[in-house]
Amino acid sequence: MSRLGSLGARLYNGEVGYDFVGKRKIWYGLSILITITAIVGLAVRGLVMGIEFEGGAVFTTAKTGVSVAQVQEDAEKASGHDAIVQELGNGGMRIQISGLDTDTAIPVKDELAKDLGVSADDITSELVGPSWGEQIANKAWTGLAIFMVLVVVYLAIAFEWRMALAALIALVHDLTITVGVYALVGFEVTPGTVIGLLTILGYSLYDTVVVFDGLKEGSKDITKQTRWTYSEIANRSLNGTLVRSINTTVVALLPVAGLLFIGGGVLGAGMLNDISLSLFVGLAAGAYSSIFIATPLVADLKERDPQMKALKKRVLARRAAATAKGENPDADGYDASDEPQDGPAGDAAPAGAVVGQPRGRSGGRGRPSGKRR
Repeated sequence: MSRLGSLGARLYNGEVGYDFVGKRKIWYGLSILITITAIVGLAVRGLVMGIEFEGGAVFTTAKTGVSVAQVQEDAEKASGHDAIVQELGNGGMRIQISGLDTDTAIPVKDELAKDLGVSADDITSELVGPSWGEQIANKAWTGLAIFMVLVVVYLAIAFEWRMALAALIALVHDLTITVGVYALVGFEVTPGTVIGLLTILGYSLYDTVVVFDGLKEGSKDITKQTRWTYSEIANRSLNGTLVRSINTTVVALLPVAGLLFIGGGVLGAGMLNDISLSLFVGLAAGAYSSIFIATPLVADLKERDPQMKALKKRVLARRAAATAKGENPDADGYDASDEPQDGPAGDAAPAGAVVGQPRGRSGGRGRPSGKRR
């Protein structure tokens, strides 16, 4: 078995683990800092909306010997607006200028032809109206709202309202960070960006639901045992799926990173930048939120429940009693049958077993393996 596979097995069996839930205040603070940075970037710099949303003209030229920087300078001088220039594979240029209409596009085209030293017939122009981009944006917002509602309803039915609320907060967290990164790096927002943003919602939710499913099984009949609190069961569930979450995220990020850094950065393919940046940031943020935000938030909300508060008191009282007798309540040889419980003594083991802790080898129902002390 590989080293990573061995670690995954030990995490799943509860032999090792990291206290994600116990250190949740650190993750909350880090997430708040990242989110505030994203919001400030969005408020100060704003989003660079593509021509599909603002309207304008796209000019495509034949092969020229002029550099991209010079073409951009000439285009901005001729139009009086910011221009985005991309070099095409055939040596031509794609010049995108927002804010132009039919009356202003023709003079700009003639001026560009003069500056570039080509015939006006060698430059093709295409006008894009802002209404089309507005329709796309409205449909995207509608789809996002419907998706959020369906997610909350499904999670509330399949799990509970606390998990639905935590998943919704994690999704908003991921979208805010992704949009903020777009504002900070100045990438153009196009329909490809919208597609990428809608796509990452599914990826972000996937890891969260997997952890929630393990947590649901692990917390079944939790009040009938006094070995673990709800937060501890949540942390065990999270550790049990940690390696799977990391593997899934890395495998998903590798091809997206290839699109972003090679396809978009080296080859200069603009559309690849639009989609791949949103996917890359969204996937990374989704993996982070499912581990450090969603599950700790569920534990926080659940620990406010009166039953969980009472359970925590019983668990702490049991541990204090064991410590006073010089015993380890978490050891396999510790006999918990003398401690007060709400249900049968044997129900303590399954709560851990479903999260990955093997059952005791004893034949008795609920009697931990080992000799009675």
